[in-house]
Amino acid sequence: MLVFDADDTLWENNVLFERVIDDFLEWVDHPTLDRTEIRAILDDIERANSVAHGYGSKVFLHSLGECFEHLRERPATDAERREIQDLAVALVEHRVELMPGVAEALDELACRHELLLLTKGEREEQQRKLDASDLLHHFRAAHIVSEKTVDTYRWLAKEHGFDPADAWMIGNSPRSDILPARAAGMNAVFIPNENTWVLEHDELDPTDEGVLHLATFPDLLRHF
Repeated sequence: MLVFDADDTLWENNVLFERVIDDFLEWVDHPTLDRTEIRAILDDIERANSVAHGYGSKVFLHSLGECFEHLRERPATDAERREIQDLAVALVEHRVELMPGVAEALDELACRHELLLLTKGEREEQQRKLDASDLLHHFRAAHIVSEKTVDTYRWLAKEHGFDPADAWMIGNSPRSDILPARAAGMNAVFIPNENTWVLEHDELDPTDEGVLHLATFPDLLRHF
C-alpha cells in the first residue's frame, strides 16, 4: 500500500503562497521593519491561525490582513483588503501545477500497487484541487483531513485493512507526512520540496532505516 500526500508532493502548493508573500512584503513597505522582520511576524500569525482555523487560502488571506493591520496599527480599509485579495488570485482560483513526472509515475505505480491519497486542509478547497489535478482515478480512495496525526494514520490502516508495516507514506513534510506515519508503524518516503512551508519543517532521524530519502517523485519507480 502506497499512501501519497498531495500538496507539494503531487503538485506545487506552497510556492504559490510564497509568491504571494513576496508580493505582500514588497507592497506593505514598512518604514522601519525589513522583509525578514515582517516575515517573522507573518509566520507567527500563520502559526496561531493554523491552530485556530486550519489551513487553506481563506485562512492565509486572513493572516495577511491581520499582519497588515498589526503593522499599520489600524484596521485595513476596503481598498486595502481588495489589494490583498488581488495579490492572491492564483490561490483563490486553485490552479494546479503538477510536479515533474508525477502523472507518468502514478500511471506505472497504480499498475503495481494499491494507492491511497491523504491530504490535509479545508475540505472544499482541497477537493477542487484534487478534481483539477486529473489524478484521482489512480487511487483506491482519497481522504481530506484537518490534520495528519499518529491517530490519522492508525485510522487509515484500519479503514482500509492494511498492515502499517507493509505500507509507505510518501510526502514532503517531516511534520505531517513522515514523523506521524513512522510513529503509527508505517514506513515512509521523504521527497523534500525546497518550498515546503516553514511550519511543516521538523528534524528526521538520519539513522531511521524506515525512511527512504528520494530526490524526485519519479525516483519512486526504482524502489516500488
